[in-house]
Amino acid sequence: MSIDFKKAAEEFSTPLYIYDFKYMRSQYRALKEAFEGKKSLITYAVKANSNLSVIANFAKESSGADCVSIGEVKRALLAGIEPYKIIFSGVGKSYDEIKEALELKILMINTESEAELHLVEEVSKEIGIEARVSVRVNPNVDPKTHPYISTGLHENKFGVDIDMAKRMYIYSKNSDYLDPIGIHFHIGSQLTNLEPIAEAAQIIADLVRSLKAIDIDIKFFDFGGGLGIKYSDEILIDPKDYAEAIISATKGLDVTLVCEPGRYMSANGGYLVTKVLYEKINGSKRFTIVDAAMNDLLRPSLYNAYHKIESVERKDGKESPTDIVGPICESGDFLAKDTLMPPLEGGDLLVVNSAGAYGFTMASNYNTRGKACEVAYDNGEFRVIRRRESFEDLIEQERLYLKD
Repeated sequence: MSIDFKKAAEEFSTPLYIYDFKYMRSQYRALKEAFEGKKSLITYAVKANSNLSVIANFAKESSGADCVSIGEVKRALLAGIEPYKIIFSGVGKSYDEIKEALELKILMINTESEAELHLVEEVSKEIGIEARVSVRVNPNVDPKTHPYISTGLHENKFGVDIDMAKRMYIYSKNSDYLDPIGIHFHIGSQLTNLEPIAEAAQIIADLVRSLKAIDIDIKFFDFGGGLGIKYSDEILIDPKDYAEAIISATKGLDVTLVCEPGRYMSANGGYLVTKVLYEKINGSKRFTIVDAAMNDLLRPSLYNAYHKIESVERKDGKESPTDIVGPICESGDFLAKDTLMPPLEGGDLLVVNSAGAYGFTMASNYNTRGKACEVAYDNGEFRVIRRRESFEDLIEQERLYLKD
């Protein structure tokens, strides 16, 4: 590894998130180049890693932003994303969020139900700003991924079926307050099989053709994100093959192709550095207790997700299985189970790989633990982009109520 994790841990302490900005830029460029020659917009999925500096790193590459709350929309704007490159998605937008999004003049609001579309129309009418909208269509294609991150089946909460989508587009076309300019689908995350993506793209492209036939002019073909990354031994989809599948499905359509990658852009550019506190043996079971916990990185506990973990310095000695666990008072607090590690002792450093997406952004203060420091690594230098939380930070919004 080119990053000096020991130096970073000495300077910033642990647990510590480090993000390789150069790597993240290279991921953006690889995807953008795959669509070269076609009208395209890459909109970074802010939920993957919402640190302002991470977003700004992509903004400098001319990225857009896919947002799922008005807070994310405002983060994107603050980080330098142009309003006309921002899409507001999510199944549960409130009246106030929709109102603010329209006033901020973002590219479009991605509606996920008929009721939501009617609310967007109501807000648009009340404030006098026409709403550019898209509809998230559920193609009912099995993405062949973890059920928690599958989003394109009828059993999932996202989007509407094709018949409902048609009714929503016709309704929007006839409304004085709605401008249906886009269509959207996203079948799931951590996709490593191209076939379901190509199948879903063909289904939605055929829907666009039928809409254009009745004079509904869809300008943006948003095929979501979900490109998988290597956590372990996954065989990945080549970005050029990915692009070709979308380009082939939309052949003959005059649309801008919109992609919403999050994990693909940031995951393998991020590392969680943690320090060993103790090792112990319970019978034949080995435990390595570290200072990072499920409140810092939830994915292993939530999804039983695998993250490769490496010792920074200790490479010698016979490896044996160990559970790497944190200080949280829960049996589910672990970063890895039965992973092979050399003998370790207090003070040793471990690095959790692939932690740049859905790491810090899902962190909590459970057990009154402050969130970790976030550091950018760029051009050989470390820069703090979010300081470590103190106890005072945690209680700042609280008020001590004592009844007389």
